[in-house]
Amino acid sequence: MNLRTIERRRRVASVPVVAGLAVLVALAGGCGVYSTSSGRVDESLRWVNVPYLENATAEPNIEIELTEAIITALQDDNTLKVVGLEAARTELAGRVVGYTLREAFTTATGGNMQVDEYQVQIAVELTMRRLDGGENVFTRKRINGSGNFILGDGATSELTARSEAAAEIVREVLGLIVEDW
Repeated sequence: MNLRTIERRRRVASVPVVAGLAVLVALAGGCGVYSTSSGRVDESLRWVNVPYLENATAEPNIEIELTEAIITALQDDNTLKVVGLEAARTELAGRVVGYTLREAFTTATGGNMQVDEYQVQIAVELTMRRLDGGENVFTRKRINGSGNFILGDGATSELTARSEAAAEIVREVLGLIVEDW
């Protein structure tokens, strides 16, 4: 066997080794197991009780609307299970601390100011505590939401704006509890 033949065989034999190493590097670089479940929610948080919020505002029934919106969102997310107090390991409780209806946009017509759009602003304070006496997940976290409604052409209602504000609050609550990605 001459030197040229030996060199050719060495190159041919190294091709599968190089290809195999390239595949391993690609897999190690982030193409591993993929999961859509969070994996970040502490197992002790999975069973949560959500009592009705207290209402520290003059707005009737706002606490019921917000509590039901939070419960529905937690159930739809399906990471946590909303249960009664006897089966719960954590509790998400709090109160509605603010409800404001303010002018959002005005126009001047004939020297008079006319309100075209109002904004509903809602504020809640929430605490998520472990029922086993462990450290709270968060304490008196203030969360705000707002929604607008239009008067005149294309009119919407205050109820629509309340729903928008509640949706903002719910998104932030889910972000606090259910860390994802």
